Amino acid sequence: MNKRYLILGGIIVAALIVLFSAAFIVNETEQVIITRFGKPVGEPITTPGIHFKVPLIEDATFFEKRFLEWDGDANQVPTKDKRFIWVDTYARWKISDPLLFFQRVRDERGAQARLDDILDGETRNAVAKHDLVELVRSSNRKPMVIADTALAEEALEDVFPSIKYGRAKITREILLAAQERTKELGVELLDIRFKRINYVEEVQRKIYERMITERKRIAEKYRSEGQGMASQILGQKERELKRIQSEAYRTAQEIRGKADAQATAIYARAYDRNAESREFYRFLKTLETYRSTFGEKDWLILTTDNDFYKLLQKIQ
Repeated sequence: MNKRYLILGGIIVAALIVLFSAAFIVNETEQVIITRFGKPVGEPITTPGIHFKVPLIEDATFFEKRFLEWDGDANQVPTKDKRFIWVDTYARWKISDPLLFFQRVRDERGAQARLDDILDGETRNAVAKHDLVELVRSSNRKPMVIADTALAEEALEDVFPSIKYGRAKITREILLAAQERTKELGVELLDIRFKRINYVEEVQRKIYERMITERKRIAEKYRSEGQGMASQILGQKERELKRIQSEAYRTAQEIRGKADAQATAIYARAYDRNAESREFYRFLKTLETYRSTFGEKDWLILTTDNDFYKLLQKIQ
């Protein structure tokens, strides 16, 4: 009886082991390929839930449904205008056909290796077909600070040359070319972008020298324009100053002339009133003459009949 129970229990345990080895769960973020002795069988399983396979014979290989990341290494690439730059790119992709993906690359590590070849190659081809300015700019927008100045049009074009494609169109070109090749791997390439573009050391030094020279030329043009305007303002100031001074001098002379005329008229009226007034006036004017003529150390030699000596003689 006990032996029978042991056999029954062994059968149940074996059945459970077979059941659990045959069942597997597929999550919403996963898709599965069933392989039998290493070869895929049936259609890919993309719906979540519990699924079954033949135990001990078949295996379930899981793949991601979500977007995956590809991050390339920085490569030194020559541009069309023979400038060597470091180009670093990244991309997003997903497994669109898990069966084809399994047959061509087996797993994500194999897919990353193939993407390295495809995306690096297409990036190198695209960069080599365009000038450097096309890779670093996306539009022909002119800087507002420069556009509002008096820089010549040819100088502006030299500093900010027009572009035909731009970075956005070049990345789109790389994406379309790479998508055709990744379809054969069961991979859908979603997007690719330039993470960073930098000059190699030698080119970087030349670019900096060119930038410094160009900025010095622009600064010199600003400086010469400013000096010209300063000279013009100073000239206008001098002319205006001389005009104001001449008008002020003329006005002062007119006022002084009118004042002298009024003073003379007053003196004349006072002189003509009577003899005593005339004598007093003559006395005051003589005193004023003494005050304005004599100093502490002055010497005068006069005759005794000189009118200038009369008052001095009376003082004695």
